[in-house]
Parts: sequence; structure tokens; C-alpha cells
Amino acid sequence: MTDVPPAGSVMPVLDAYRPTREAIRAAADEAVAQAAEAAAVTGTHVREVTSGREFDAVQDLFNVIWRPGPFAAPMTGELLRALAKSGNYVGGAFDGDELIGACVGFFGAPADAALHSHIAGVSNVARVRGVGFALKLHQRAWSLQRGVSAIHWTFDPLIRRNAYFNIVKLGARPEEYLTDFYGGIHDAINGGDDTDRLLTRWQLVGEPVRAACAGDFTPADAVSCRAAGAAVALDRNPSGAPVRGTLDSSTLLVAVPPDIERLRLAAPGTAKEWRAALREVLDTLMAEGARVTGFDRRGWYILRRPGDSGATERDTRSEEER
Repeated sequence: MTDVPPAGSVMPVLDAYRPTREAIRAAADEAVAQAAEAAAVTGTHVREVTSGREFDAVQDLFNVIWRPGPFAAPMTGELLRALAKSGNYVGGAFDGDELIGACVGFFGAPADAALHSHIAGVSNVARVRGVGFALKLHQRAWSLQRGVSAIHWTFDPLIRRNAYFNIVKLGARPEEYLTDFYGGIHDAINGGDDTDRLLTRWQLVGEPVRAACAGDFTPADAVSCRAAGAAVALDRNPSGAPVRGTLDSSTLLVAVPPDIERLRLAAPGTAKEWRAALREVLDTLMAEGARVTGFDRRGWYILRRPGDSGATERDTRSEEER
């Protein structure tokens, strides 16, 4: 993504724990400061995109990132203009006058409860600067200022860096596995693969997300989880192919390959095996009520079944923060 991946259309998620208006207003001021600090670290200016020329620049940036086929732009300038004019979110990260990142979201139903972040991307030359993180913090602050308490988006669960970004750095939590959500997409990132996605919720008010936005996050530690009794539901063999394990545990580890995009080019058959295996395991577990509670940067989802308190957070997290 780039720091943040392509996303699909929003699916309704019941908001049984929506915070009060007072809590949202209180969180908004801090969120604005956190967003400004994140942008300053990257040396960029993150703001709403408002002019026709800038909307066209967003379209051009997304085309460079995703490299779609003819007549298949991820977002057109015309659609971006309409979304922004009707009060939806179009944000951009600028290095001087150059657009190097953008993020687009629209409101879901009920309209005042959640924003759906549809697509976000960062120029390859700027990915290591933390621009994606700054964009998401700007989107969070923008949403809170409008009384919105949650943002939803989807991401490809096979892309390790995006799972780490979403679950660890942002503190978002996957809520539903969506099988082949888009249907066929033929671009440089998806490569014609089935478009399975995880629908993810970012609860904007609350300590876990507030701390993550302040840079206080810790990845999960799969080694500690295994030592505490977790079972491996999906593993990797020495050749890099998926190996199914056991689902007979209250805490489970689910592996993903190191680089699925490279694998799609180098070994498309193995890439398809990973899609089928992850779909079978992760979809089954989440449909049974298991929750994704963390992600190990080395490529492991950590899931807990309902009613399982499991090990303490300290037991299941690495001491190293990155």
C-alpha cells in the first residue's frame, strides 16, 4: 500500500459500544495534535484535498501504485470530486507541492457512526517515511472532529506488512473474513488472485488506539504464545508452502508468507495454495467466533476463542517495539 492497503466496500458492523459525544469531543483535540506530530516526523503536510488539479493527482498516484489495466483506475478524479463535495474524506500527504500519499473514505450506515476507508496509498519513494501512518492519523482526527467514532476498512490478510501496520501500529482489529470480496482485480498488486479480505474496525476512542497513535505499541510474540500453550493452526514448511496444523486450542497461531506479492510472480501455484489454506483456517476460526488479538511481525496472526482469557498481554508481546 504502500503503507495502507486497497480496501473494499463497508459491511455493516453493529456498534454496541459507541462512545458518548463528550468522549468523542475529548478525543478529537488529542487526535489533532497526534496527527500533526506524525506529519511533522515525515516532513510532509497532510490535509484535505480540495482542488480539481489535486484530485487528478490522487488518481495519477493510485494508478502508479496499483498499475491497473486500461479503463480500471482505482479512483477517478471525477469520483473523488463528488465524494469530497458530498462531505466525505479525501486526504493527501504533500512534500512541498508534490502529492506523495492519499487516502479516501466515505460514510457508511448509519452515516454518523462510521467512516469506511476505501483506499489509501503512498508513493514507493516515500513508504519508509511513515507517511501512511500520518495519513491514517489525519483521517482519525478528521473523523473525530465530525463525531465519528469508528473507521472500517479491508485488507488482504496475506500481505504481512499490512497486517502489521493495521493490527499493531494502528491498533485496529479484524472482525470478519470476506471471501473473494471484489471478484477479479487485475493489477500489479492483486495479480489476478482471489480478493479475500479482512474487514477491520478501528475504534477511534479508547486507550489501545490512543496509545498506538502516540507510538506506544508492541507486536505480539508468537514464540511466547507457543510457550504458553498456543497451537499452530497454519504453518510454513521449509520450502515456503503452507502446512495445516490443528484447530484444537483456545489460542491459535496462523502463519502468512513473507511476501505474497513476490510469491505471486515467482511461484503462482504456491501463492494460490496460501490463499486457499488461509481462507480455510482463518475464515473457519473467525466464523466460530475466534478473535484476532495481535500480529507478530515475523508473520503470525494470534487468535483467541470466545471466553479465553489466555496469557497476559505481557506474556504474548515482544519486548521490542518497532
